Amino acid sequence: MDGNYETLLVTSPAKWVVQVELNRPDRLNAISTKMWTEMRLCFDALSEDSRAGCIVLCARGKHFTAGLDLQEAASAFAVGGGDGDGEGEGEEGGADAARKAMKLRQHILDFQAAFTAISQCRVPVIAAIHGGCIGGGVDIVTACDVRLASRCAFFTVKEVDIGLAADVGSLSRLPKVMGNQSLVRELAFTARRFSAAEALTMGLLSSVSADAAAVRADALTMAATIAAKSPVAIVGTKHLLNYTQDHASTDDSLRYTAAWNASMLNTADIGEGVQATLAKRKPLFSRL
Repeated sequence: MDGNYETLLVTSPAKWVVQVELNRPDRLNAISTKMWTEMRLCFDALSEDSRAGCIVLCARGKHFTAGLDLQEAASAFAVGGGDGDGEGEGEEGGADAARKAMKLRQHILDFQAAFTAISQCRVPVIAAIHGGCIGGGVDIVTACDVRLASRCAFFTVKEVDIGLAADVGSLSRLPKVMGNQSLVRELAFTARRFSAAEALTMGLLSSVSADAAAVRADALTMAATIAAKSPVAIVGTKHLLNYTQDHASTDDSLRYTAAWNASMLNTADIGEGVQATLAKRKPLFSRL
């Protein structure tokens, strides 16, 4: 569980609870290529770790994240640059527009996969946000299942200010999270900053805590509550909610839920849950 990462710090502060911290405080947790890579590796690993019942994603330092590491990105964006004459760039016209586009497309897909690993992690992920959550930070937190923030937190869908459309999750997930197309478009077009209080009214957040320490404590308390429940039920609930979110038809979602539970109801967790409730004791569930 305690992976050896350069940009993330992974700990287990409570039983079945994992805390993942963005760990580049000297760079305001700016998202580097290394962080993209480690994010995917970390959440893919935790998804298969039976000791992980719920995950809290938070950050060290003053801000949750300043977004894309612009110093590093300057060279990455140069992948699409050049004059197209192919000189010194490999055989058969390696510098032509199609080849450069294919390379850049794969680069974007790899970045998208890093945050998709959060949403596809089989256990719930709770974002505990403080300070700035800028640009790619919004991509990260919209991939989480639950979002909590401190009163000092602020957000901005920043990408248009650096000349691009957000391409790793915000424009795909934010409309589903908030359910208000007009507001989502306003935020994406203007890149304006909005507060935790406003984010709460938008539906982006579940709650706002007093400060950074309080939001982390609240997230860990919630995570401990979730992690103590049947892992079969929690994993199934997240899986079905994700399916429903991505499929417009209620009938389709209901049919899929029936097919899923036709096998998942064959679990000892139900009997244990019922007996524990009747006996007024805490249930004891086996890990996955």
